[in-house]
Amino acid sequence: MFEATLPFPNIDPVAIHLWHGFGIRWYAISYIVGILLGWWWLGRTIRDRSLWTNPPFNGKPPATTEDIGDFVVWATLGVIIGGRLGWVLFYGIFLCSVTPESAAYCRGLPMDFVNHPIRIIAAWEGGMSFHGGAIGVILALWLYCRNRKIDFARLGDLICTVVPIGLFFGRIANFVNGELWGKPSNVPWAIVFPNDQLHLPRHPSQLYEAAMEGLLLFTIMQVSLRMFRLHERPGLLSAIFLTGYGVFRFVSEIFREPDTQFIGSFSLGMAFSIPMWIVAAILYWYAFRPRPAA
Repeated sequence: MFEATLPFPNIDPVAIHLWHGFGIRWYAISYIVGILLGWWWLGRTIRDRSLWTNPPFNGKPPATTEDIGDFVVWATLGVIIGGRLGWVLFYGIFLCSVTPESAAYCRGLPMDFVNHPIRIIAAWEGGMSFHGGAIGVILALWLYCRNRKIDFARLGDLICTVVPIGLFFGRIANFVNGELWGKPSNVPWAIVFPNDQLHLPRHPSQLYEAAMEGLLLFTIMQVSLRMFRLHERPGLLSAIFLTGYGVFRFVSEIFREPDTQFIGSFSLGMAFSIPMWIVAAILYWYAFRPRPAA
């Protein structure tokens, strides 16, 4: 028999109520705070001259603080557009086509995207994909680096050191919204989420993800950069980030209630870790490939 021991902190998902049902949600604030803190931390990293003394940088960081400020606009668009379109493609179209009856959010999807196209952009109803956002940011980074003639791998490594900041605040917002909860459990910290129609104590898997994908991964990235100076092998920090996120997301999916069944107990979130590890393997090869003699 399940018995919850921790109450859910019933926080209003709308942080600031405006008018006629419109307001500013904590989820939107989490995006804003994550982007601003990431911007600030990147500027701090760029200005740390001790990080850029050795080859291949030779005293010149991969970008200026002005470059970072400009890229924030590109990255924001990549996160929002990529995150929403990723959810539409991966979940609204693919997953709802495979098992439309097992996920409440499907509600007529994917055909409803044709009948009511507004649902394609209706992020306020819920539905943002990290993997879609990651693809959007990578595409934005590639276009930006091409436009500014900046080294893609070096700036990509730098961006990866702050992505966990956004992941942390995003998962905290998921918890505040009472969404993406975990599987039923009798652990002492299990919680009954108000939107759960079954009213079962569950793992607060959002907090597990905030701890692993946010705090722990941020620590790993900063230690790799500042203590071991792994940015001096371009591509290596990006590989570590993809490896770490893939592992932590896979582990969290063990405790998280899947959006819908994919292949038995193997969830779509677990499946998405595989291509991340493949890309990471390519980046490890790129980082450790033999370098031409100077």
